[in-house]
Amino acid sequence: MTALRTAPGGYTEADMRSILHQACTTVGLDAEGAHVLRGHTNAVLRLSRHPVVAKIARIGTPPEAVERTVRFTRWLMDAGFPTVPLLECDQPVLVDRRHSVTFWAYLPQSGASVAAEQLAKPLQMLHTLDHPPFDLPEHDNVRAIRRSISATSTLPASDLRFLSSRVDQLEEALGEVAFECQPGVIQGDPQHRNALHAAGESVVLCDWDTAAIGQPEWDLVTVEVHSRRFGYGKPHYDDFAAAYGFDVTKWSGYETLRDLRELRMITTNARKSGHTPGSIDEVERRIGALRRGEKDLGWRIL
Repeated sequence: MTALRTAPGGYTEADMRSILHQACTTVGLDAEGAHVLRGHTNAVLRLSRHPVVAKIARIGTPPEAVERTVRFTRWLMDAGFPTVPLLECDQPVLVDRRHSVTFWAYLPQSGASVAAEQLAKPLQMLHTLDHPPFDLPEHDNVRAIRRSISATSTLPASDLRFLSSRVDQLEEALGEVAFECQPGVIQGDPQHRNALHAAGESVVLCDWDTAAIGQPEWDLVTVEVHSRRFGYGKPHYDDFAAAYGFDVTKWSGYETLRDLRELRMITTNARKSGHTPGSIDEVERRIGALRRGEKDLGWRIL
C-alpha cells in the first residue's frame, strides 16, 4: 500500500487541495494551479489566477485562534500599521467546521531577504501601540515549550527529559530577569521570513499567529537569534540594534531570554517533526549542540 504524501500543515496533498478549493469557492476565487509558498507550520499557497495568498491553518488549530488573528490584523490595518493586508472578504473561511482558511494580498518579492535593520521601524511602531480593544494572549515561552515537549512523539525519552530539565532551569532564571522595556503588543516571532518587501523600499510584517501582550525584549532577542543562527552575521544584527535604539545583547537578561527563545525553536520544531519528514535530523542536531553548550552553531531553516 502506498503511503499518502504529507503536504504542508500536516495534511495530505489531496486534503489540502480539497480544503483550498472549498474555501476559494466560498469567496469567489479560483484555486486551480495554486502552488505552495511555505509549509512548515501552516499551508501557505499562492493562487495562480489572482494576486492572492491563501493560508490554511495547521491541522488542530482552533478556529477561534485564527479568528483572533484576523481581528488583530484588521485592527492593525485600521491603524495604518505596515502589515500584509487581508483580502476584503468575510474570513476566516471555515471548511468542514474545523479547517480555517484566510486570504491575503500577494506581494511580489525580488528574492532578496528583508534585512534585520528593516525590521526595526515596524517593530518600534508595534511596541508603542495601545492595547487593542480585545483580548490577546499573554506571551509565555515557558508554557509553550512545555506544551511542545508534551506533544512530541519523535524524540527518545532521554531527550525529552533533558529538554524538560532545561526549561525548569531557565524558568527559574527568568524569575530573576529585570525587564527594561514597557510591556505591550509584540509580534512573538519577528524574523526575516515574517516580513516582506512592499512598495518602494518599505517593509511590512506578516504572520500574526503569535501576536501577544508581552515584553518587547522577546521580539528583540528573536531577531538576534535568527541573525546569529541562520548565517546573517553580527553586523546584520548590529544594524538592527542601532536602528531600533536598543541592543538586547548588552542587557542583563539577554542570556536567559536567548536560551529560552532557542529552546522554544527546538521544541516547536520537535513537536512538528511528526508531520514534516526530514526535520527530525535537524532537531536532533540542535539538541546535541545544546547538550554540548554550543551557542553559535549554524541552524538550517525548517
